[in-house]
Parts: sequence; structure tokens; C-alpha cells
Amino acid sequence: MKTKNTVKWVIPLVIILLIVVLASSIFYTVKPNEYALVIRFSAIKKQVGAPGLHVKIPFIEDVQKYPQTKIFYDVPLSDVLTADTKAMIADSFVVWAIADPFLFFQTVNTIPQAETRLDAAAYKALQTIISSIEQSEIVSTNERSRDNLNIAVFESVKAECTSYGIEILDVKIKRFELPPDNEQSVFLRMISDRNQLAESFRADGVYQANLIRNDVDKNVNIIVSNAEAEAKKIEAEGEQEYMRILAAAYNTPEREEFFKFIRGLDALKESLSGGENTVILDRDSILAQLLISPE
Repeated sequence: MKTKNTVKWVIPLVIILLIVVLASSIFYTVKPNEYALVIRFSAIKKQVGAPGLHVKIPFIEDVQKYPQTKIFYDVPLSDVLTADTKAMIADSFVVWAIADPFLFFQTVNTIPQAETRLDAAAYKALQTIISSIEQSEIVSTNERSRDNLNIAVFESVKAECTSYGIEILDVKIKRFELPPDNEQSVFLRMISDRNQLAESFRADGVYQANLIRNDVDKNVNIIVSNAEAEAKKIEAEGEQEYMRILAAAYNTPEREEFFKFIRGLDALKESLSGGENTVILDRDSILAQLLISPE
């Protein structure tokens, strides 16, 4: 009795299991961000790009799915040599997508195999391009030069991977590193170069400062000389005007006599100022006449 009951339960379970296996062999789903290739005996029969539930021949056809989205691949560190045979380490990445699923399946087939091809293409591009540039140019390169370098690597990797059904969307060099054995020597050389450049700037600054000081001193001397000459000219003109005024004021014998009288008083006043003074005068001098007969 128990055996019959067990058989009653086992048979439906087996049937259900067979239905599930058969359904999984017949139906397959495609997501919105996927490609699906239906493969029959290693040959591609069709490509399915529409998302949803689809049907295939069970046990005869297989389905290979690939992403339609962008794929980021971090390229392993690459040892490269510069034009002056200096070793450097390049760290880069690639952004790519599957552009042709048929060609991709026929050439590389899987994502890991595609990344191996990307790794080889990136290393080849880096080695070829870096070998034409000296290490000092790479170390001291500016943003624009780095953009040009990235563009050159991008074009090279893109051309290399087109035959795999791969579309290269972007390639960037994240950074350059120096091998540990020559890193210190490069840093010391960079410091020496910067010190020499700083000394050059300082020397040029001192030279320009001396030129400015010399020019200022020259201008100051010219201005002072011109000012002194102008002052002497003004003084001479003043003296000339003073003499003209005096000549106009004392242009008669009476005025001339009065002028001599005033000048005599001034001279006498200057002679007698201070303590006890002794003045020796000629009887015919104006001062003697003023003291003897002031009238």
C-alpha cells in the first residue's frame, strides 16, 4: 500500500521535472541590455536583440549572450621604455563595447578572451608611443600634452580591436610611475632641474631690477639737474628784475644820493652791532660823513 502511494507521488514529480527541463531547453529570455546569439552546431543561426521570452530548438540550439552596455577594463600595469631607454610603468584603462556580436563570437568568443586582446593592444600602443618620447617630457608634460598622448593611444587601440567586433569608446592613461630602482635618482634630477630653473628666474629678476633702478636713478638725476637749472634761471631772472627795479627807483641824482645814504646806514648798523667795536674809516667815506656830520 505504501509502495503504491509512493509511486503515485513520484511519477507526477518526474513529469513536472521533465517539463521544467524541457521548458528551459525551449525557452530563453533576453534582457534589455543584452545581445543573444542562437547557435546551432557551432554556427550562428540568428541574433536576437529584442528583450523578452524567445524559443529555440531544445538540445540542438544553444544561446550565447553578450552585454550591450559599456564595459570598463582596468589594464594591468605596463612596463614601457622611453626614447632615452628609461623604464617607466604606465597605468591605464579602456572603456569598450561589443559592436558586432557575430564578429565578436567568431574571433574572441568570451569577455575574458576579449580583455586579453585589449591588454595586448593597449601594451603595444603604449610601448610604441612612449618609445618616441623622452622620460623628462613625460614627467614634466602638461595637461594638453597628456590629452594628445591619450588620443594617440586611443586611436591605436581602436584600430587594433576593430577586427574583433569591439568598439573602443575611451582609453586613458591614469598615471605614470617610476620603477623603484631609479625613482630616487629621477626625483633628485627633477629637484636639480627645478633649482636651476629657480636660479635662472632669480638671476633674471635681479637683472631686471638693476635695469629698473638704473633707469630710475637716471631719470632722477635728469629731473634734479633740470630743476636746479630752472631754479638758477629763476634766481637770475629775479636778480635781473631786482636790479631793474632799483635802477628805475634811483634814476635821478637825488634818488641816487638817497640810495647811497640808506646803504651807508645799513652798513654802519652792521658794523656797530654786537659788543664794543672799533671802526676805522676814511674821512671821505660815506660812513665817516654820517658819523661826523649826520646832517
